[in-house]
Amino acid sequence: MNEILFVVEEAPEGGLTARALGESIFTEADDLENLHRQVRDAVHCHFEEGKAPQIIRLHFTREEVIAV
Repeated sequence: MNEILFVVEEAPEGGLTARALGESIFTEADDLENLHRQVRDAVHCHFEEGKAPQIIRLHFTREEVIAV
């Protein structure tokens, strides 16, 4: 595996959450800078040494509700 994709969403209570697609990795942080650190750390903890993907992609989603 050369890369891993995380879906990033705004948490209802504030901050951001990130969930990996295809792997059981989830993390959260108060801001984007800390999320970058948390995601890197989670990926390195999840995979054995030398087996972690070289590229981490973050896909940001945002939900909006519009009343009619």
